[in-house]
Amino acid sequence: MKIPFKVDLTGKTAIVTGGSGTLCSAMAYGLAVSGAKVAIIGRNKDKLNNVTDELINNAKTEYSKDIVVKGYSCNVIDKEELNKSYEIIKSELGSCDILINGAGGNQPGAITSIEMLKKEKGENDYSFWNLDEDNIRDVMDLNYMGTLLPIQVFTKDMVEKRSGSIINIASVTSILPLTKVMAYGNAKSAILNLTQWLAVHFGESGIRCNAIAPGFYAAEQNHALLFNEDGTYTDRARKIVAGTPMGRFGNPEELIGAALFLASDDAAGFVNGIVLPVDGGYSAYSGV
Repeated sequence: MKIPFKVDLTGKTAIVTGGSGTLCSAMAYGLAVSGAKVAIIGRNKDKLNNVTDELINNAKTEYSKDIVVKGYSCNVIDKEELNKSYEIIKSELGSCDILINGAGGNQPGAITSIEMLKKEKGENDYSFWNLDEDNIRDVMDLNYMGTLLPIQVFTKDMVEKRSGSIINIASVTSILPLTKVMAYGNAKSAILNLTQWLAVHFGESGIRCNAIAPGFYAAEQNHALLFNEDGTYTDRARKIVAGTPMGRFGNPEELIGAALFLASDDAAGFVNGIVLPVDGGYSAYSGV
């Protein structure tokens, strides 16, 4: 992976939740190559180890430099676990200066089987009414509480420093609701509102809170949604690409520039409360 431009994050400590995932690991890499000591947080220890090794090896290959990336296994909706992990992170890397909240996701039980009701009655008309309430709560918890709780735990030291950058990962569905993924869209919309609320709450403190709203990227978790077994696009993928003015899916590396910009006090010192779409124009296109 290549970073698109240079910012100096030397001496900073960054924490990236969901850091073992495709998108957030790319952003973590950009922070690390720019000099930050990076803690990536996920649930799967083996995956964390694999990702940290990969990022470190990539930096040596691409830039001939050593970077500091460490993995920490933690459940982002368990505040006790978050507190314990943060104490370890502080002892090994220092207190948090940059937080990227990327933990999140969806699950089948919180997705409707059809996009919309038709004029004539269909066999799946009740898929919305049949959504499982526990699955809906799980999606809301993971995406919303999994953003709020890490902010409460990891950024408290920013109050003493009177500086820091929080970058929440929202979604195009925060801006423009997508069919079928009701709970996920609701949760991501809440993250947009939380971002703006915190930006105001922090006021003059020097702590900034912004969000990135990724569009559609082909990643491990959505591969079956976007691709058939023969590698061709699914019907939903074709609709997504047709609704994206740039006519393609995003590359995870294309999120690095947005993350570096928002993380840097030099580049974005007066940027606070924005939601930056990185979506190939998807959220700007009406379909006509």
